[in-house]
Amino acid sequence: MTVLLKIADGADRLVRIVGEAMAWTALAMVLLIAFNVIARYLFSYGVVGLQEMEWHLMAVGALFGMPYALNRGEEVRVDVLYGSFSPRAKRMVDAFGALCLGVISLLIAWLALGFVAQSHALGESSADPGGLPYRWILKAAIPTAFLLLGLQAFARFVFDIAALAGHRPPSPTES
Repeated sequence: MTVLLKIADGADRLVRIVGEAMAWTALAMVLLIAFNVIARYLFSYGVVGLQEMEWHLMAVGALFGMPYALNRGEEVRVDVLYGSFSPRAKRMVDAFGALCLGVISLLIAWLALGFVAQSHALGESSADPGGLPYRWILKAAIPTAFLLLGLQAFARFVFDIAALAGHRPPSPTES
């Protein structure tokens, strides 16, 4: 169990570091939108590639926000029945949910690899004149983010199982 906990702690740290780094995409997006608006309305200047970059940054922020939200314990929960469960029952539900999320996330990451490979093989780029090339780079964020989500879910699963077995007290970010 100690080895699994060390691996889970490492995955937890990795997701936190990546999430904190990717949070800067929100600032980049706000600055880019401000530039595009000012350039368009004050100088009648607009670039399709910069407008596309806005939604690219939004997509990356949302994709990498999922594993980070789970890392910080900020995921959305439905509390209809869960709130009345005992702490042990909650932990069991959390462990089962984390296991399911991990499996589904890794499946999505695996399936998305073909999507990225196809985009790369086709040399896919924006259909708009002046749009961004190399669309596969943006699409590569899908399997990467879901891989991180799967890692974080399995880390949560290990933490929950360890807590159920009495090997680890729950941390403040865990339920």
